Amino acid sequence: MSAGPLTNAGPFPDRRERLARPLLIAFLAVCAADLVAVLADSGTAHLVAKPLLMPLLAGYAAARRGPRLLIAALLCGWVGDVFLLADADLAFLLGMGGFAAGHLCYLTLFGRARGTLLPAILYAAALAAFTALIWGGLPAGLRLPLVGYSLLLTAMACRSGVLGRYAAVGGALFLLSDALIATGIADRPQPPAPDFWVMLTYVAAQLLLTLGALAPDARRPGAGPGAYRGRGISI
Repeated sequence: MSAGPLTNAGPFPDRRERLARPLLIAFLAVCAADLVAVLADSGTAHLVAKPLLMPLLAGYAAARRGPRLLIAALLCGWVGDVFLLADADLAFLLGMGGFAAGHLCYLTLFGRARGTLLPAILYAAALAAFTALIWGGLPAGLRLPLVGYSLLLTAMACRSGVLGRYAAVGGALFLLSDALIATGIADRPQPPAPDFWVMLTYVAAQLLLTLGALAPDARRPGAGPGAYRGRGISI
């Protein structure tokens, strides 16, 4: 008696799913290389490693059959990463625009599920206090774009909890990473090796948001028909 054709629901993963683990390992390896490069102040190594991060993570999400909005958010992060490698005001604004598009993708992915009121109050208070702290040190031409971006980022961080704890921590870390960048722009006190902490919190944020979106119980109202379904956080 014939066993019938193999399907993706069977015990043997398809070719795309077999790529998930190698892509995640590659992402983690490039993360480590980039963080070492930042600590060693190796601009060339950072220039090579940073643009590889989000495509590898997006590839992992695609191999795990993740939501299209998640993959779009990660690729928007890649656009932001590339532009922020250039030391110019226009490149900074374009990079910020790339990340803003990514936050919109995340917010759409989160859908309309209701969160709790307390995180919203805490995030709003933190945003107001932080904006007051850095406002006087910001260049005049960046003040309004940064405020608009900060509102969008804070909304994303606040809403990320609808996808569970991994995503909630990821949203908070994304906010922390960009806050460190903003304190540098405003010439406010920063921790030692600030670029290292910016990158560490950023890559951790994107990874945790990805894992949260891939969790089997994640709410994905914006996911398309080909979105990831019913698998755990296993790599």
